Amino acid sequence: MRFFFHHFYHTFAWTYDFVAAVVSIGRWNHWTQTVIPLIDGTHVLEIGYGPGHLQRILRSRGLFAVGLDESRQMAYLAKHNTDGSARLTRGLAQSLPFPSQTFDNVISTFPAEYIFDQHTVSDVYRVLHNGGRFIVLPFAWIIGNSFTDRLSAWLFRVTGESPTNATDILSQRAVRPLEAAGFKIETQQIEIKSSIVLIIIARK
Repeated sequence: MRFFFHHFYHTFAWTYDFVAAVVSIGRWNHWTQTVIPLIDGTHVLEIGYGPGHLQRILRSRGLFAVGLDESRQMAYLAKHNTDGSARLTRGLAQSLPFPSQTFDNVISTFPAEYIFDQHTVSDVYRVLHNGGRFIVLPFAWIIGNSFTDRLSAWLFRVTGESPTNATDILSQRAVRPLEAAGFKIETQQIEIKSSIVLIIIARK
């Protein structure tokens, strides 16, 4: 699956929007936008901006938004989707190229496993203002009973994008490294369009 997602995010990045829309039955952008009401402050760093849709929305709301992504192909897509106006940079989440205490919020939606790497978590802590928020949407799952809902839910389970045991995943993969870095953790589950979105809010 790592091999598949690597090429999906790089070589076949141009298919990202189509695939995301199909497997989520049109919910993907609705899911990612659930992080917006949780933003507190004006300076936002998005890690893994992908095609750039959230960057466009953040800027339209008057926020000082910056995007970081490792994929050159996604950078091309995001530049096109934001009419070249977004503040985008290429880099690794484990070594953020920003001064300490630069941002009020760091957000990431449907990131790969690097997001909870100890180096990522410690660097996010570094670039946040005191009281800042690290907002992560690790996964969503579909709870509808229609045929298409059940098919989509199966696809998400097969690809590992939907948890079979969210509590264990949060404890092992997310909460422990975040708490070790000094964050205070809370989680929210938001129901939207016959699905549930899980969001982690880590406060510095």
